[in-house]
Amino acid sequence: MDVKRLNAMANDIAAYFASEPDREAAIAGIVNHIRKSWDPRMRRQITQQSADDAAGLSELARAAIDRLTLPPDSGPPGM
Repeated sequence: MDVKRLNAMANDIAAYFASEPDREAAIAGIVNHIRKSWDPRMRRQITQQSADDAAGLSELARAAIDRLTLPPDSGPPGM
């Protein structure tokens, strides 16, 4: 899939969760949605692209994509 389309989809999901007052809950919601709804190839592609160049991702989407590289039960960094 085109990485621009994946970025747009991630940004749309992030926009939905942006109204969540708790930033960590918003990021967790985005991560959960992507893990449940996206094909593993899509997740690999966006995490690889984000590692190389996160241009095109909103700040909230970027934070969630960065968290996708962590094991599902590891929680936020620093915890």
